[in-house]
Amino acid sequence: MNAFTDKPLPAPAAAQSSAAPDRMRHLRRLWRPAVGLVAAIAIGVTASWWFTEGRYIQSTDNAYVQGDIAVLSPRIEGDVAAIRVADNQRVHAGDPLIELDPADWRARLDQATATAAEAAAAVETAQRQVGQQQATIDAAQAAIVQAQAEQARANADATRSGTLVTAGWASRQANDQAIADSRKANAAVTAAQAQKAAAEQQLSVLRAQIVQAKARQQNADAAVQLAQNNLSYTVIRAPFDGIAGNRAAELGQHVTPATQLIAVAPLPEQLYVVANFKETQLRRMQPGMKVRLIPDIDSSAAVDGRVDSLAPATGALFSLLPPENATGNFTKVVQRVPVKLVLDPAEAAHAGWLRAGLSVTAEVDTRGPDAQRLGLFGAAAATLERVVR
Repeated sequence: MNAFTDKPLPAPAAAQSSAAPDRMRHLRRLWRPAVGLVAAIAIGVTASWWFTEGRYIQSTDNAYVQGDIAVLSPRIEGDVAAIRVADNQRVHAGDPLIELDPADWRARLDQATATAAEAAAAVETAQRQVGQQQATIDAAQAAIVQAQAEQARANADATRSGTLVTAGWASRQANDQAIADSRKANAAVTAAQAQKAAAEQQLSVLRAQIVQAKARQQNADAAVQLAQNNLSYTVIRAPFDGIAGNRAAELGQHVTPATQLIAVAPLPEQLYVVANFKETQLRRMQPGMKVRLIPDIDSSAAVDGRVDSLAPATGALFSLLPPENATGNFTKVVQRVPVKLVLDPAEAAHAGWLRAGLSVTAEVDTRGPDAQRLGLFGAAAATLERVVR
């Protein structure tokens, strides 16, 4: 009797097994519409973003951060005496970076200064000689006046003596003496005039010597200036505000001109990006358009900027070996044009990742300089708002 009553026990298990497929079918009927609704919303949001904003975004990952890096070299030769900057240190324009031994160049400056002083003294001497020669000319002029006065007296005496001799009132000897004095006076006038002419010629020579001495003085002054410049070149200074790096100088190293000693890289706010866009992406691109720069080092640290300028030719034409397509075998390649993108200084100053040479992805909004990027959901919200209105 007990065995008979125990047989119906498996019935509830069979009922449970038949109920499980029913629940699965019920859940499937609920999931399918939900999945379809989610897919429809996703498609709608994506389409709204694409037609509102996405189709106007021109993007390229062929973009790199650039900067005007100054590689500093000495302009004179010498030994490195001091290094005033540490690696990767921020510097200001004019800060001393590397100092060379100035002993030899200071001695050359002293030598040039002494030569300039000697040249200045030579000019002063020549000028005083000119003044002295002018006094000699004045004396010669006075001698001419004196000789002319004596000439007039002697000629008058000779004339009177001749008259007296003719009348018998004077001896012939006295007349001969008077005539000789007259001739001597005439010769004295001629000699005084010749002395004045020689003095004037000497004055011209002395004036030419002044010009020569002044030229030597200018040459000596230029040598002093050159020596001062060379002495100042013993201190290599930062050309602009930036960050020092790539230091190759070592204490005691003997360096010559064109030896690369250190480099100064610009600050983050002075960096820019060169993006190589395909020629098919440039139809609407113009300077002033907004751009978003997404670095490969951190995709969440994007910064904004704007288009500064487009290169006047493709990158291939600026290469070392420009392509020559006028050949029998021609393969068309989409060309790329370098586009300079400048960063927002406020954002660049706080972007710790900015380094020259890093790779970024550049996204240019070609709708215009006043376009606002709303993003995926922002564009969908704006579209929904327009539909509701």
